[in-house]
Parts: sequence; structure tokens; C-alpha cells
Amino acid sequence: MRRFAKSVTQQEAIGDDAIASAVAVLQSGRLHRYNLAEGEAGETALLESEFAASLGVDYALACASGGYALQLALRACGLAAGDKVLCNAFTLSPVPGSIVAAGGEAVLVDILDDTTVDSADLDRAARESGARFFVLSHMRGHIGDMDAIVAVCESHGIVLIEDCAHTMGAAYRGRPSGTFGKVGCFSTQTYKHINSGEGGLLATSDADVMRRAVILSGSYMLYDRHLAAPAPESFAETRLLTPNMSGRMDNLRAAILRPQLAELERRKARWNVLYERMEKRLADVPNVQRIARPVEEDFVGSSIQFRLPGVAGDVISRFVEGCEARGIPLKWYGKPVPEDYTSRYDSWGYLANTRSLPAADRVLATLCDLRLPLTFDQADCDDIVALMSAAMDEAVQHPQPLSDRTFGSS
Repeated sequence: MRRFAKSVTQQEAIGDDAIASAVAVLQSGRLHRYNLAEGEAGETALLESEFAASLGVDYALACASGGYALQLALRACGLAAGDKVLCNAFTLSPVPGSIVAAGGEAVLVDILDDTTVDSADLDRAARESGARFFVLSHMRGHIGDMDAIVAVCESHGIVLIEDCAHTMGAAYRGRPSGTFGKVGCFSTQTYKHINSGEGGLLATSDADVMRRAVILSGSYMLYDRHLAAPAPESFAETRLLTPNMSGRMDNLRAAILRPQLAELERRKARWNVLYERMEKRLADVPNVQRIARPVEEDFVGSSIQFRLPGVAGDVISRFVEGCEARGIPLKWYGKPVPEDYTSRYDSWGYLANTRSLPAADRVLATLCDLRLPLTFDQADCDDIVALMSAAMDEAVQHPQPLSDRTFGSS
């Protein structure tokens, strides 16, 4: 059996300019963001300033991870213990995890066929729960109808916090992802659009939120060393009322990220070439239904998703196994148990979900997902689709039933 030769999880090497910046930080010994020489801004403060400018917002804060950025955002926006927080039914587990970590109670919202949030169910969930917060996850880079989502939030007085882990560099109607709500949260984990292994960024134009976030992140009384934050004198009260929950980014990771941030638009163009090639070729694979992208969405195609509606769960299982045997680790959200980075809302046993989510059940039962790292080229996309097509033919001709229950199979 022919196998795909490249790794789907191998990212591009860190560039020479980022390596040189990292080496300079190591040689200085000043890895902590507040350990600075006289007159030195520091890599972390410079990253924050450059990131805020890239989004057109007033403030940005670098922290330990994207999940930690979400926790900071919730706390800085005033979440109290036990408060209800609306959240996509389709997202990754760090999103509800951040809600729980911040002391909130997640209330799940159903999705549409394109995997984005159903604004009508968002309205229902808001009325049913009385929630004052909504963590909107732009899951796998798909941006929903932001006009409708923002309108629902405004009608209920809900604080909108965007999880932009998969949409750094993306936009809706020309407006950057992460600027529709009070706070936008981003990830720089290895598989995201810029890579520091782990890391996160929080962006806002709300001065009160930013002051609290800076202190929460662990600034001690060194908030004057931030470039993309409110004026130091404005912290007089906040610094005494806000706890320190240390989760800062360090200068080493910031040094690696700054050159990558400058390259983001070029990376986006390269990703979208791969995405367009994959999307076009997937039309030739039997049973595959591609996910439509609205014209208002300016996305970053670092991964691609498709559905297999009408295909039984045992056939999908055989298809996924056939892809894996051919060197293509395809994610399938219909698997009965969590695996690797993939999980569904019904496996988050720490949530007390009581809402019916029929569309999520139906969509996730046949949803597949594949990363498109920049180590690929267009010929690799053609090769992957050919191997996937062979796996589909084999699965349809020789179906094997699953021994375990398959979630939502049809």
C-alpha cells in the first residue's frame, strides 16, 4: 500500500532571523519579561505593541498560552464564581476548560452545517441561561455570521470574548478576527499560525479590562514596562484590587514570535494556495461534502474540514483507518472516545450540559479534519486526495462494523 511521505504534524523550521533573536536573548540572560537593561523595551513588550498595531487595537498582552489568555479575559471582564458563560458546542477542550478554570459554568450553543455558531440558538441559550458572557470559538478557522452574533450579544448585554486560536490573520468583512468583542484571545502553540511552542496573546481596546489583565498576568508593580497598555498612572487603584495569577510570556518566546508575526500575511497567502488546491480536489472524492466559506470571510487555510453526510459510521471508521494506513492522520469527530487533540462536547464530563444540541450531534458525526502545514506543496495536496479517494473506495467496498457505539452515526 502506498503511503504519503510527509508528516502532517511537522511544522516549518523556525527561521534564521527568529533564531538569531532568540540567541541574543539567551546571551543576555534576560529571559524574564521584566528583567531589562537600562532603556531596553524588551522582546515581550515589543511583541505586544506590534501585535496590537496589526489588529488596530489599543492594547495587547502576551501570556503563557491561548487558554490562559481566555481565563485572563474572563476574569478581567468581571466573571464571578458560578457565572454562566455561553460557549460553542463545537470547539476544543481548552475553551470550556478556561471557563471552568476561571470559575464559570459553560452553557453550550448549537452550530450550523458549516460548523459555526447558530445565532438563533445563541439567542435561545442567552434567554434560557441569563448568561452575561459568550466565549465565541472560531473553531478550525471558520468565522460565522458576525453581524448576527454581535447583534444577539448586544440585545442581551452579553460580553463577547473571541477565541481566535485558529483565526490569527483572518477577517470578516475586512475587520480582523478578535476585534468584534470586548477581548480577542490568540494562541501561539506549535500548530497555530505563529509558533513559540506554547504562548498566547490577548487584545482589547478597553482600558479597564487591560489594566486588570496586566495585573492578573503577573506584572507585580512593573506595569510601566508595558508598551501596549494604559498609562502607568492609571493603575493606581487596579494594582491594589487585582490578584496576581502569574502566566506571563517570556522574552525568549517573544523573540521567536516577532519575526513570524511580520511574516503572517505571506504565510496566509501560502496556506490559502494549499487550501484552494485541496478544496478543489476534494470534489473528486466520493461522498465528500465540502464546507462552504462565506464571501464575507477572509480566512487562513491552515486546515481543511469536510463532511460525509449519509455515510454510515462503520464506513467512516474504515475510511479513517484506511487514511491512517496511508500516512494521513485524519481527525474524525464522530469517534466514540476522545483521541489526540480531538474531543466532543459529550466527552467533557465536567460540564453539566442540559441543552439539546441536535445540529452539533448530526454535523460532528460525519465531520473530518486535516491539517495543512506549510511544509506541504500543491503536489502533496494532490497526493493526499488520491490516497484519500483510494481509502474511500476501499471503505465503501469492504465496510467493517465498529465494536463500540459510534456517536450519532446515520
